[in-house]
Amino acid sequence: MNNTPFVILVLIMALSVQLTRFLPFLIFGKNKDVPKIVEYFGKVLPAATMGLLVIYCFKDVDYSSISSILPTVLASITVIAIHLWKRNTIVSISVGTIIYMILLRLM
Repeated sequence: MNNTPFVILVLIMALSVQLTRFLPFLIFGKNKDVPKIVEYFGKVLPAATMGLLVIYCFKDVDYSSISSILPTVLASITVIAIHLWKRNTIVSISVGTIIYMILLRLM
C-alpha cells in the first residue's frame, strides 16, 4: 500500500496548524502595536460566534412537537443558568450538551 498521499496530507496539515500559530508573531512581532481592527474583532467575534451557535441550535427544531422543543429549551436554560452562575463558557456549554443528549435519549 502506498502511504505517500497520507504522509503528504499530514505534513500539509501540520504546516497549516503551525503557520496559523506563528503568523501573528511574525506579523506583529514584539514592538509592533496590534491594529485597532484586530482589537475590535477580538472583542466582538466571541459574542457573534455564540449568537450564530444559538441560531444554529434552534434552526432545525420542530416547533409542532413538545418532545422536540423540550430538550432544546431545557438545555438552553441550563447553559444560561450555569453560565450566569459559574461564568465559564466551557463548563456551561459542556453541561448543556450533556443535558441535551440525555434528554434526547429519554424523550
